[in-house]
Amino acid sequence: MQSLRMIENWPVPTAAAAVVRADGSVAGAYGPLEHRFPLASVTKPLAAYAALLAVEEGAVELDEPAGPEGSTVRHLLAHTSGLAFDEQRAMAAPGTRRIYSNAGFEALGDHIAKATDIPFAQYLHEAVFAPLGMTATELSGSPAKDGVSTVADLIRFAAELQAPRLLAPQTLAAAAQVVFPGLSGVLPGYGHQKPNDWGLGFEIRDGKSPHWTGGSSSPRTFGHFGQSGTFLWVDPDAGAACVALADRDFGPWAIEAWPPLTDAVLAELAETA
Repeated sequence: MQSLRMIENWPVPTAAAAVVRADGSVAGAYGPLEHRFPLASVTKPLAAYAALLAVEEGAVELDEPAGPEGSTVRHLLAHTSGLAFDEQRAMAAPGTRRIYSNAGFEALGDHIAKATDIPFAQYLHEAVFAPLGMTATELSGSPAKDGVSTVADLIRFAAELQAPRLLAPQTLAAAAQVVFPGLSGVLPGYGHQKPNDWGLGFEIRDGKSPHWTGGSSSPRTFGHFGQSGTFLWVDPDAGAACVALADRDFGPWAIEAWPPLTDAVLAELAETA
C-alpha cells in the first residue's frame, strides 16, 4: 500500500506499519516488521484479551469484585473502577467516571494471577502470544504498559481482533462496544471528551474530537495508542486494521502525523475494494 510509505516522513528514528484485512490477509506492510518496539499502552488490549479468555475459561467473572471497594473486573477493563491514573488510590465511586488508569490494569493483572495461580505475564503468554505465534512479544512488567512487540506479531493480533479464533465472536463483539455509556473523562493526549467511550480494554472512536484515528474512521473503530509512539486500530466498517509502531514518544508529531496516515489508508482501501 502506497499510503504506508507516509511513515518515511515521520520525525522518528524507526517506524513500521501494516494493514490487515478482515480475512487476516495483509493488505500492505512497510518498514522493519521484525523490529521490537516498546508498546506502552498498546499493551492494554493484549492484557485485556487475556482477561477475556480468563472469563471464558471460568477463572474469573466480569462482574466479580476486583480492585477498589465496589469495583469489578468489568470496571477495571473499562477504566471505570475509580482508581487514579498511576496509583492504587480511589478517586471516584466505581461506574461514575471514566478515569484512564494504569493502576486499574495492574490491579486486573494481579487479580487474574491470584485467580489462576499463574503470574500474569506467563498467563498472557500462554493464553494469547503462544497460540497466535507471537514469538517476539513479551510482557516484562506492568500489564498496563510494559509490552514489547513487532509489527509482524501485531499483524497476527490484528487478524485475531477481526476474526477471533481464541475467543468466542460474541465475547469480542461485546468488548468492542461501549461499556458504561455516557461517562465523560480525559483521553490522554487529547483532553476532556464527553462522552469518553470505552469497551473492555479497547477505546471506542465514536464521535471523539480531537482523536488519534482519522477523520474518516468509522464511529465503530476500536483500538489503542501508546505513549511510546504506537497505535493499533480496527475499523469494522472498513473491514481492516492498522498497526503502526515507532520509537519516539507520543507528542505533537504524532497528533499531526497519525490521522493523515489513517485517512490515506482508509481511502486506499476504499479504492481497491
